[in-house]
Amino acid sequence: MQVTQYLDELPSTAASDVQLVFAFATPAAYQARVAELRAAFPQALLAGCSSAGLIAGERVDDFPMVATAISFAHSCVSHAWLKLADCAGDSFSAGQQLGAQLPKDGLRHVLLLADGLHVNGSALIDGLQHTLPAGVQVTGGLAGDGERFEQTYVYCNEHCTSQALLAIGLYGEALRIGHGSQGGWDSFGPERLITKSVGNVLYSLDDQPALALYKRYLGEHAAELPASGLKFPLSLRGPDGQPGVVRTILGVNETDGSMTFAGDMPEGTYARLMRANFERLLDGAAGAAERCNSHLTQQDAELAVLISCVGRRMVLGQAVEEEVEAVRATLGAKPVLCGFYSYGEISPLLDTEACTLHNQTMTITVLGEA
Repeated sequence: MQVTQYLDELPSTAASDVQLVFAFATPAAYQARVAELRAAFPQALLAGCSSAGLIAGERVDDFPMVATAISFAHSCVSHAWLKLADCAGDSFSAGQQLGAQLPKDGLRHVLLLADGLHVNGSALIDGLQHTLPAGVQVTGGLAGDGERFEQTYVYCNEHCTSQALLAIGLYGEALRIGHGSQGGWDSFGPERLITKSVGNVLYSLDDQPALALYKRYLGEHAAELPASGLKFPLSLRGPDGQPGVVRTILGVNETDGSMTFAGDMPEGTYARLMRANFERLLDGAAGAAERCNSHLTQQDAELAVLISCVGRRMVLGQAVEEEVEAVRATLGAKPVLCGFYSYGEISPLLDTEACTLHNQTMTITVLGEA
């Protein structure tokens, strides 16, 4: 397996052995350079999305584009591409249709890139996993749009489309895969029961209108919603006490007092506000990398795809590269680092658990070949 990263100039001669190119970029940059990408990598699957910032090595910036070209020695790639309109906006059905498109023979792992504003990430993942062979895990993320929350895009070959989904299937016995996901936020305030919700739309907490209650906690930050909500996510806990996930706001409805989140907000679940702890965010990034190292050694890892939450970038500010440096220190010098800041991260929380949607985490997928 060989991995090469490009920030500016692409190769002048065609690299026909490249099978997969992650092209994380602004929509304008991708559209402007897609023909150049195709000429440089004529046989490759071109895959990427819009973001809230790009990762290249230990650098984090609003680069126009970061292209990472992968040549597998013993593995292969396929993909499934879908527009949400093709399944009437039903996220579970969209996941099922994506999974149905992927060949199953030899499938080892799925990388998922999805619209960041119009999809229920929880339902999408459930639908996709419903169609996959046992033991096949899913990692990935939801596309971003900076702090604007207006429109996100997913890229697949010559397509640069909003409200779209891309599943990348990885195949081959030689493939070595590691993954890890961890947060680093502190809870505060009382737990409140979710008393009314529909999917990923939250209407009431403790029988009180959710948006009004949330605004009271945010105080002066409430005027900046939904962007300010990235700094104050909700931690969910199931009724039987099992640890839950973190959810971030994607939008608010002033008319009915509801809030829309990236994933499900089940009734009967307990929600509690969270806020940033700078040191714990960095520890969380290192912890996600440590979990990757439990799957394969530093000598085996060739590529690490880092997907971190836009809220983490907002909180860390000019120190955001420190979380990427924490990943590098843990994974070692060998793997190429690429990735983006997202509106949601996709990963199993633990090795024994099914994949789920997370917010406010650093999520890492590490690849290599034996």
